Amino acid sequence: MSSAPSALPSALHLAVALDGAGWHPAAWREPVARPRDLFTAGYWADLVTEAERGLLDFVTIEDALGLQSSHATEPDGRTDQVRGRLDAVLIAARVAPLTRHIGLVPTVVATHTEPFHISKAIATLDYVSTGRAGVRVQVSARRNEAAHFGRRTFPRIRGEDGESLDSPAVRELTADLFDEAADYIEVVRRLWDSWEDDAEIRSVATGRFIDRDRLHYIDFEGRHFSVKGPSITPRPPQGQPLVGALAHESATGAPFRLLGRSADIGYVTPHDADQARAVVASVRAEQDAAGRAEEPLHLFGDLVVFLDEDPAVAAARRERLDALAGHPYRSDARIFTGTPAQLADVLQELGQAGLTGFRLRPAVVGHDLPAITRGLVPELQRRDAFRRSYEADTLRGLLGLARPANRYAAADPAKAANPADTADAVTTA
Repeated sequence: MSSAPSALPSALHLAVALDGAGWHPAAWREPVARPRDLFTAGYWADLVTEAERGLLDFVTIEDALGLQSSHATEPDGRTDQVRGRLDAVLIAARVAPLTRHIGLVPTVVATHTEPFHISKAIATLDYVSTGRAGVRVQVSARRNEAAHFGRRTFPRIRGEDGESLDSPAVRELTADLFDEAADYIEVVRRLWDSWEDDAEIRSVATGRFIDRDRLHYIDFEGRHFSVKGPSITPRPPQGQPLVGALAHESATGAPFRLLGRSADIGYVTPHDADQARAVVASVRAEQDAAGRAEEPLHLFGDLVVFLDEDPAVAAARRERLDALAGHPYRSDARIFTGTPAQLADVLQELGQAGLTGFRLRPAVVGHDLPAITRGLVPELQRRDAFRRSYEADTLRGLLGLARPANRYAAADPAKAANPADTADAVTTA
């Protein structure tokens, strides 16, 4: 076993990002892959229960509004890689009753969906999972995805016209999409609070199910959304399910600004400890500028992992997968190839740079997810750097986050409860 840096406290957090057969495009061709099961409930239940076996904090489930593509902004027309997905929110809801502790964080695209619908869906997931829901919000500038809805169009970002990702037009579009996502999250959060915690009376004796005075119009008016409210779903068990987003360094600063303004969890992609320190500093500066310096914001580093007990075997497996794909695998995140002990060294080094957790992307789910839960986790436990049992039953609890007060109840502290309603609520709870 390799020597380790000084151990981190046991508050190190781990998540896995689940995407089809794995993050390498040739993962579905591995003997351990289950390509015929990708669109079955049992497949996803097996993955999440394995993640829970490893005491991981949560899983994220990838999703999009168009087919996967090897191109950054356009469809690629390939037929030799996995194409197609189940709905991430519905997968999470299906798996929730089969698990007890692990958080469930589906991905949603804010660009073309309505915040009212998503607030209701994630609130429902929080009820189904008894307080283990989160959501990862992403944006999309893909023209093919916009064409599904017919409400807006986007310019070609890379194509025959030579438009560059660094052009002024693309920078403006990127900033606008992330500003829209911030408004989206704000609407979702207000809708979660639009029912006070004691709005449901459920009194058979008085014939009152809800106290209408404890339901609130949110009256959100912004450049992107106009939403009256209230929600039709009572306030979720966690009060506010956790909101996260993936953010890369950008000339506009918009992705980090979104984390600072709106997120509970940020997924970032530094490739070494120095870059991690710089990323953490940038996000914390945005958090401070947004007036949220005292609010908790977890920053999880993303890594793609190829794990084997012998580093040479891991490297050979990656090379074989690259040959099947016809090109070397590249990622926005750091790609780690090696042993669980070597990965533990890397995570501890990055943790000392200010990251509070890590979201690992298994290159081949059937191989690398068990390598995380049965190899990496025991290694971290030996270093006293990871939990040995679940210490909470909610996702907020696992991440050490308090249940937030309802903003509308706090805005009217003088409001007195109806004594009869209070008594009924106690006797019928």
